[in-house]
Amino acid sequence: MKIISYNVNGIRAAMNKGFIDWLTNADPDVVCLQEIKAMKEQVDIEAIEKAGYKYNYWFSAQKKGYSGVAILSKTEPNHVEFGTGITSMDFEGRNLRVDFDDISVMSMYLPSGTNDARLAHKFEYMDLIHNYLNNLRQELPNLVVCGDYNICHEAIDIHNPKMKGVSGFLPEERKWFGNFINSGFIDSFRFLHPEKQEYTWWSYRANARANNKGWRLDYGMVTQPLQENIKRSVILSEAVHSDHCPILLEIKK
Repeated sequence: MKIISYNVNGIRAAMNKGFIDWLTNADPDVVCLQEIKAMKEQVDIEAIEKAGYKYNYWFSAQKKGYSGVAILSKTEPNHVEFGTGITSMDFEGRNLRVDFDDISVMSMYLPSGTNDARLAHKFEYMDLIHNYLNNLRQELPNLVVCGDYNICHEAIDIHNPKMKGVSGFLPEERKWFGNFINSGFIDSFRFLHPEKQEYTWWSYRANARANNKGWRLDYGMVTQPLQENIKRSVILSEAVHSDHCPILLEIKK
């Protein structure tokens, strides 16, 4: 199974920048999108279905033009789970899951901590989602949680590891990520590429992308039972429809 995860920073804007042609060429089985910033009725669903994704599911934020996740699939899942059932997480449209016979795939968009109130919300979400996923994998042991985690785990994941006091690289956030891994999740990219320094997000300011001053915020996390099935995990930095780039994960079935 070939899975792509992509924070598109607005699906309509990405489609105007050639997203559909790119997607057709990339040809994944499942696509996890974050920050779609749209309701389903605002999206050109016909173009997505023509690209081969007849089965597409959208979980938008209540606030229009904000947040939201989606999953596009070539094959019909057995079950689709919209949200988590936890109100403080679901009203911003941050979690969507599809279950197939032998694997479940979640698109997740973890909040950013742009100010004190949002940082408090981010920490609350981090605690809630960790507990939720720990319980979920008892029921669904073969679980892939793709998405924008809005955290750089290690110094190798950020262009300037001396950065202090900035959400995304706070000691508390990095500790949470370490605990998340220790509880039974594998960072597929780092598992296959322990020394590789690549990024998935660049600020629009100061020519950051051209100078490769980036952060690795997007992850294909898999539960430990899938460790031997991780075939490939790469960052597709040539895709430029967003301030993020997509990541690709291949799981042997």
